[in-house]
Amino acid sequence: MLAPCHNAVVKRVLTGIKASGIPHLGNYYGAIRPALELAARADVQGLFFIADYHALTLIHDRAELDRLTREIAAAWLAFGLDPERVVFYRQSHVPEIFELAWILSCFTSKGQLNRAHAYKARVEEAQQKQLEPDALVDMGLFNYPVLMSADIVLFDCDVVPVGSDQLQQIEIARDIVGRVNHIYGEGVLHLPEGLCEDTALLPGLDGRKMSKSYGNTIPLFAPAKQLRKAVGRIVTDSTPPEVPKEPDASLIFQIFRLLAPPTDTAALRARYEAGIGWGDAKAALADLLERMLAEPRARYDELMAHPERLDALLAEGAARARQLAAPVMDRVRRAIGIAR
Repeated sequence: MLAPCHNAVVKRVLTGIKASGIPHLGNYYGAIRPALELAARADVQGLFFIADYHALTLIHDRAELDRLTREIAAAWLAFGLDPERVVFYRQSHVPEIFELAWILSCFTSKGQLNRAHAYKARVEEAQQKQLEPDALVDMGLFNYPVLMSADIVLFDCDVVPVGSDQLQQIEIARDIVGRVNHIYGEGVLHLPEGLCEDTALLPGLDGRKMSKSYGNTIPLFAPAKQLRKAVGRIVTDSTPPEVPKEPDASLIFQIFRLLAPPTDTAALRARYEAGIGWGDAKAALADLLERMLAEPRARYDELMAHPERLDALLAEGAARARQLAAPVMDRVRRAIGIAR
């Protein structure tokens, strides 16, 4: 976890949220909940942004992109993100990000971007299809790490929480910062650090990692009936109800224990060991999820019913973000010789 700050020194922490779909239970457990816990700390200034321009690498339907951006915003607010306490904004509303991305691209080698995981994966996919290596690569994908670096360094961020699969991005950002500072002097750009907070993976309905690409997710804001239907699809075996069961071998229990209070987990474990039917086990998980998600679902529905409120909150957040960005861009422009 983030080390305690001394003498009320505040660390600036940034979290990016890609507008690529409504979060599911795995997103809540692995990203939303820990990010909100971090943002609630008194020694943290949180910046949360919706990466709508990043989503353009995948989504080319303008109505879908606009809808997904609002859905992501409503989802985070529904789970308690406080726009008064954090800076909450759309990436596209902060033009300084894109100015800085161009500047940073002038200090980024092609060889470094050739080693980016996403680019290498797309090249491998093309080769498997017997296509030219770059046949499936557009410049948005290739330059993605530079834009992400601009997202981070524009606000003098101290810490960026990431999973282990994203640590390379922090390394790229740090390399670019080091290159700029070597040429123009230390302190032109602030050196960020990654905070790797990998937690146990929340399994999906089929035992694999919960992921939209696998189609094995539990949606966060589905009505109660649909939520129970999703839980009912969790894979089980044919063990009779009266036979004692090993809790930790059950997908149902694995999901339950990652989300429930210890007392509830212990009680369900005892039911497994005494013998429980899979229908009853799924009902216990569905009851837990309904208790967790009923209020956020109501808040989400209310926010989505009033998109103008979401737009106003994001506009206010963008104005605050641009205030934070202004001195950084002034420092960078002066350093490279393009002062205003």
